[in-house]
Amino acid sequence: MTPPPAAPAAPHPAATYDRTAPAWTRRPPLDGAIDADACVIGAGYTGLSAALTLAERGRRVVVLEAQEVGWGASGRNGGQALSGFQPEMAALRRAVGAADAGSLWELAESAKALLRARIARYAIACDLRPRALYAALTRGRLASLEAVGADLARHHGYDRWRIVRGAELRALVDSPLYVGGLVDEDAAHLHPLKLARGLARAAETLGARLFEGCPAVAVTPGSASGPARVRTAEGEVRAGAVLLCANAYLGGLVPAAARFVLPVATFVAATAPLGARAQALIPGDVAVAEARPMLNYFRLDAEGRLIFGGGGDVAARIPGDPGAVLRKRLRAVFPQLGAVPFESAWGGLVALTRSTAPQLGRLPGGLSWAHGYSGHGLLLSSLCGQILAEAADGDTARFDLLARLPHRPFPPAGRVRAALLHAVAAAVRFKEAL
Repeated sequence: MTPPPAAPAAPHPAATYDRTAPAWTRRPPLDGAIDADACVIGAGYTGLSAALTLAERGRRVVVLEAQEVGWGASGRNGGQALSGFQPEMAALRRAVGAADAGSLWELAESAKALLRARIARYAIACDLRPRALYAALTRGRLASLEAVGADLARHHGYDRWRIVRGAELRALVDSPLYVGGLVDEDAAHLHPLKLARGLARAAETLGARLFEGCPAVAVTPGSASGPARVRTAEGEVRAGAVLLCANAYLGGLVPAAARFVLPVATFVAATAPLGARAQALIPGDVAVAEARPMLNYFRLDAEGRLIFGGGGDVAARIPGDPGAVLRKRLRAVFPQLGAVPFESAWGGLVALTRSTAPQLGRLPGGLSWAHGYSGHGLLLSSLCGQILAEAADGDTARFDLLARLPHRPFPPAGRVRAALLHAVAAAVRFKEAL
């Protein structure tokens, strides 16, 4: 059957990333029925990593993407590859015990090796550069960062960090807002959409089949009478395993999975290339993430643009001008920059869990999922996609480790959920005030 023409592409929200990434030819949607070993729903980092892992193992894999590769958080995030999990390791040790926490740290560290290995193996040009700085606005926050670093060294042998103040801090980022920070030498930053498209091309070279403009509209678990089925507007995938990798964009497709995550809006903007001013702002070419709840995060891209993100909305509202949220924040960080215009600004959704750790789960009939990276998704999503694929292929050890993390669902939409969101927002504002 001849595939239908590609559906009109929704404009990529991250306009700067789209313009600075290699051109992408939109893949057509699925037309008709197809059989596969696994059907992956979502072509972000989680889904693309799962598809690539399965393709490397010689499995037949189909990827269904509602928009286009990297259209969600994977193609419009801040580009920071940060160590560990969103909850501090001390909190994870209290939740799961020292042994599992140690294994979880090793998993998070393996995500860095996975990223670098794939970039090298598949020649993905995504502007990978080293180091991140967690910036402290107060001496109390700086003391907390130092305690976190000491905890990682003592319990997990991680010594790739150092505390900076004064001139050493200014040699990394020239902002009057910060009193110090923790430098993570083994963190990194990169162009997120280049990475997503590179992973997609790698999976396709190994036989994965990718369909865009092709949202899944219904999922039927497998049974003794047949495989799982994923239905789209014009086709159907029959597969032994269905991997739900849509994260904050899963919607109501599988409510049993979606109830564990809360979509939260965040905002990013890019200036035009700043020339010599770029190096003056961030002389150390580090990615910067503030050590506070409603953080700012920023870095320079390969052409000297300042990529600046921050803010957030627990009700997942994205304003018509996301840049308006960020201009005041940018002036506070870099007052010397003046009223520099943004080349583009965008918003998008990240998925938050109540514990802020990622959640992996499964249902009978071959359905499984990974989501809820809570702001640490660049590394953890690719790792979790690989782990989902391993489990679908029969190797469940790493899946079971992550699935042991305790998670509570969010209340369904209604008054209870609204009250919870109000409480979360109030708690964040209180912490910011402190």
